[in-house]
Amino acid sequence: MRTITGTVVSTKMDKTVVVSVDSYKSHEKYHKKYKVTKKFYAHDESNACKEGDIVTITESRPLSKLKRWNVIAS
Repeated sequence: MRTITGTVVSTKMDKTVVVSVDSYKSHEKYHKKYKVTKKFYAHDESNACKEGDIVTITESRPLSKLKRWNVIAS
């Protein structure tokens, strides 16, 4: 299973957090690195996460329309 580390950007939903993950890609022709940001919806059973926390999430089965990740460490 994949695990990703990112920053919590939203906790407005019940038992769900939005985690923003930054990664870097390299341009194919010019070889300059640029930042790419992606958001993941993750299940937080105890509502323990706060905005700004750095969390680790792991893949899981589909829990809802958008939620496919679980918070394992905050």
